[in-house]
Amino acid sequence: MLKLPPPVAESWDWQLTAACRDADPTVFFYLDNERGEPRENRVRAAKRICLRCPVRARCLNHALEARETHGIWGGYTEDERRTLRRRRELEQAVPVRSRKR
Repeated sequence: MLKLPPPVAESWDWQLTAACRDADPTVFFYLDNERGEPRENRVRAAKRICLRCPVRARCLNHALEARETHGIWGGYTEDERRTLRRRRELEQAVPVRSRKR
């Protein structure tokens, strides 16, 4: 189920200070059939921008909550976010008492 944040300015104003705000959006989203070195170079370029971003954590949380399926968000690719989301879901599913300390 798709869960987008509410359309309230306070929910989105973090984007105003994002490092990617003035960047070319094609750096964050792959082209059809993009593979190999061109894709790896684009992903590295996007992640370099994300590394210096003051709102990186909020961006990643937005992508996870909204289940963004495309692009680099918060420095994570689609596959990396899917893995992170699964880990979080598994952690939430394990009762508190049975978690390792």
